[in-house]
Amino acid sequence: MSERTPAAFIGHGNPMNSLESNEWTQSWVDFALSFEKPKAILAISAHWYIGLSAVTAMTSPRTIHDFYGFPQELFDISYPAPGSPELAARVVDLISPTYCGLDADSWGLDHGTWSVLTHMYPNADVPVVQLSVHAGEAYAYHHRLGQALNPLRDEGVLILGSGNVVHNLGRIAFDKPGLGEPWAQHFDDATAKIMTSQPANLVAVLDLPEAPAAVPTPEHFLPLAYIAGIADASLTTARPIVRGCDLGSLSMTSYVVA
Repeated sequence: MSERTPAAFIGHGNPMNSLESNEWTQSWVDFALSFEKPKAILAISAHWYIGLSAVTAMTSPRTIHDFYGFPQELFDISYPAPGSPELAARVVDLISPTYCGLDADSWGLDHGTWSVLTHMYPNADVPVVQLSVHAGEAYAYHHRLGQALNPLRDEGVLILGSGNVVHNLGRIAFDKPGLGEPWAQHFDDATAKIMTSQPANLVAVLDLPEAPAAVPTPEHFLPLAYIAGIADASLTTARPIVRGCDLGSLSMTSYVVA
């Protein structure tokens, strides 16, 4: 490819975004149209949060519906993108000597990945590999892996982190669509300030007084650490492609590292 492929963090929010067209999903579509179709995608989803780093290595990953209580229409979605054992092996090589297992049959593509890609690449015609988020490691580990994965962008691979800067389901306010509580908005703003100026220091936002409410558990925040690591390795910053909160306690802000 003639230019380095971007890396991005997408705030995926409510699974229903898979079925809807709104300002969030339109930003994902516009992003995909802004650069050449990648050779493959490495997705880092909040929803594969396990006790080790692993990468899907099957040729035909299954579509995982890892939620409940939603309309049948959502469970009927299939995203039959091919896998890429070659990319999986490349990921293992890049992060070595850190261990990364090759998963040939247990996982697939969860909704953190396919809810975004159904908008970006609706034909499911780009190979997709998914990397787990290691639940036993602190922020620095994930940032370091992001740095190590940066060379993939010169090989035509889109690195896609999927989570939410602010994610607190216990404080959802269904009467506040498109809005965030003050604490959520402040944390989202502070994160944007760092991502657009000094992404190498992203970990600092976890010391903010709003952090326990914004990041009560780390899995939705940590995919952003990979994108911050990529920006750090590239000696650049990130730019938002969409900003904002939803339902009081979710951030839908998404970032791109060009």
